[in-house]
Amino acid sequence: MDFAGAGMSGEILFLSHRMPFPPDRGDKIRSHHVLRKLATLAPVHVATFADDERDIAEEVELASIARSYRLVRRVKPLIVAGMQSLMRRQPVSVPAFSSAEIAKYVAAVLAEHPISMIYAFSGQMGQFIPASFTGKVVFDFVDVDSAKFEAYADEASGIRRWLFEREGRLLAHEEARIAARSDVSLLVSSEEAALFRLRLPAEQAADCDVRTLRNGIDSRFFDPAIVSAASAMAASPGPRLIFVGQMDYAPNVTAALRVIDRLLPAIRETLPKATFHIVGRNPDEQLVEYHGKNGVFVWGGVDDIRAYLAAADLALIPLEIARGVQNKVLEAMAMSLPVVLTSQAATGIGAVDGEHLAIADSDEDLVDRVTALLAHPRQALTLGHEARNYVVEKMSWQAALAPLVDLVSDPAAEPRHAA
Repeated sequence: MDFAGAGMSGEILFLSHRMPFPPDRGDKIRSHHVLRKLATLAPVHVATFADDERDIAEEVELASIARSYRLVRRVKPLIVAGMQSLMRRQPVSVPAFSSAEIAKYVAAVLAEHPISMIYAFSGQMGQFIPASFTGKVVFDFVDVDSAKFEAYADEASGIRRWLFEREGRLLAHEEARIAARSDVSLLVSSEEAALFRLRLPAEQAADCDVRTLRNGIDSRFFDPAIVSAASAMAASPGPRLIFVGQMDYAPNVTAALRVIDRLLPAIRETLPKATFHIVGRNPDEQLVEYHGKNGVFVWGGVDDIRAYLAAADLALIPLEIARGVQNKVLEAMAMSLPVVLTSQAATGIGAVDGEHLAIADSDEDLVDRVTALLAHPRQALTLGHEARNYVVEKMSWQAALAPLVDLVSDPAAEPRHAA
């Protein structure tokens, strides 16, 4: 590959807590596109973890883009990571991703290749950045994980509340440590960046370079004109409401249960044939139990999420805890679906309520927005059409990742760690 004009002399070490292939969940979608962009700017060496055999099966894709790589299957039980975190006074996520094999690979790459920049993705990977490295460190936090665990604690009680409070507190210390070690800290939206700065110690905040690198959407891939609706879902009664995501992720489970327990029954009072479709990998057992009952369908992981979005009439995304930009929102908008969502889920997108999507927070208001749109198909069609126009014009990955080109050679972000 020709890297001429990239403005960088040297190579990149890319650290990611999850294999960037396949890009089938929010964090992997972002790391996938960032890695591909960096690989056009300089040779990239990759250290990352595989969660399952599906990740392992994508190793050929990783090999095709990386100058060298180390893919490690993560098998440490959570209970072991929890015990280690108590002994070491660390957040659980740090020992959960500790790996002598990754550390050895990082040391070898730094010793054998002219690495001028480390790009680390997600807070778990901060432990692998050597104190002795004198090149540029760019740390992509994506969102403020510590704030997420504090929000979990607010909703929990007993031992769970204590665990979440502890994780949030220790993660906040780790985020501050990493930010001090990094030349640039990246967050997915201006809102997350502002929150991140606010949570840093006052004496540190002024010295840390915190920037925004937002998410995008491949609107040429997520295009309703090139996709046929999934026949199994299309055969179910309608109108069909959809929620997509990694379905063992607590905020997604909570949002889906909110629809099942509170929103869908109220919607069916006006639209008795309305159905709710949950699509995504590893659905929680709580959700699976509802499959086929009272208009609820749980599809699990599917080969092509676009086909299920194409079979839907409306995307309902009532997230109560959401950090950063939600890919599930961008995907639904790109597929010309009318989207009803909470203000939390709309953060960082910049779309206008009533013009590109419909925002509501209370159960009553969410039900009203859904039923009003479904009662007026032309209005729903217009909202979906404007949603797609918005993401096509404003939210492409090409535009979102353009700052990486300058960041790689940005003189304002020259390494602060040289001896």
